[in-house]
Amino acid sequence: MRKQTLTLLSVLVAVSMLLAACGASTPAPTAAPVAVATEAGATEAPAVVPAATEKPLSGTISVSGAFALYPMMTVWADEFHKLHPDVQFDVQGGGAGKGMTDTIAKAVDIGMISRKIKDEEIAQGIFWVSVTKDAVFPLISADNPVAKDIIAKGITQETFNKIFITGEIKTWGEVVGKPEITDEIHVYTRSDSAGAADIWAQFAGGKVQADIITTAIAVNGEPALVDTVIKDPLGIGYSNLNSVFDVSSGKLVAGGILPPIDANKNGLVDGADEYYQAKAEAVAAVSSGKYPSPPSRFENLATLGKPDGLKLAFIKWILTDGQQYLDAAGYVPLTPEQQAESLKKIQ
Repeated sequence: MRKQTLTLLSVLVAVSMLLAACGASTPAPTAAPVAVATEAGATEAPAVVPAATEKPLSGTISVSGAFALYPMMTVWADEFHKLHPDVQFDVQGGGAGKGMTDTIAKAVDIGMISRKIKDEEIAQGIFWVSVTKDAVFPLISADNPVAKDIIAKGITQETFNKIFITGEIKTWGEVVGKPEITDEIHVYTRSDSAGAADIWAQFAGGKVQADIITTAIAVNGEPALVDTVIKDPLGIGYSNLNSVFDVSSGKLVAGGILPPIDANKNGLVDGADEYYQAKAEAVAAVSSGKYPSPPSRFENLATLGKPDGLKLAFIKWILTDGQQYLDAAGYVPLTPEQQAESLKKIQ
């Protein structure tokens, strides 16, 4: 019995030595993580090595263009910088024409364009995508001699045509049907290339900025145009939503009135649907489609060629997380369908 036991022991030893020899020639498998017992008797998961993260965004993005989009772009730039501190921004206004010229000339990375992109610009390599919506509004002085009549009756699209495009209506008495009032209308327009001018010309029956009557008084830049009109009791002009309302209060700029557009031509202003005294009312009208298009319109960003790298990351963020900042800034977010269309375009 003892002899059998020794023999069996010898066999086991031999097998163990053979397995050890084989194991030396192949790498041992990686052991599974083992939970570590704590003093309280609970188990503690082993430390996990974090996966490699994407390289942080860095660089500078230069932007120029439409005054209409400038306030929103400054908000987007600030919020994006908070998320990516190594990304710097250089944002300038100057009008849609400047934004397009700068983009084509490679003077900036992104142009803010508050009008439709032209075929000749696309032929030069311009790529564009819509990012929000706003509108252009007519503007007169609160000291206008027929202000009360205008607020009560509104102004029809046909009358705007005869003021801004054909020049047939020359006095404020003609606007409200009171020929005894002979105060001459002072028409103001932009001297710089502007998306707002194009959109307003289209609403008034023209096609482009140049269709506005040549006798109009040209003013350089949107802020100057607004200031000039409200200081002239006989003046009339046009401006973007975010320029005719005070940024902090949401009320109309002091000294200004937005002449109601009598869209249904009934000779009466139909309350808040046509007469806007607060920014929230105007934004709601644009968003719902009650305010006509034009002069409501999409705001676009343009790049020379399809955006990539840092530009692509920024524009994609604007179309997703960046949309949450539009309401507070007085702009109209894209609908889910419009948002999906713009995102698909930049993919």
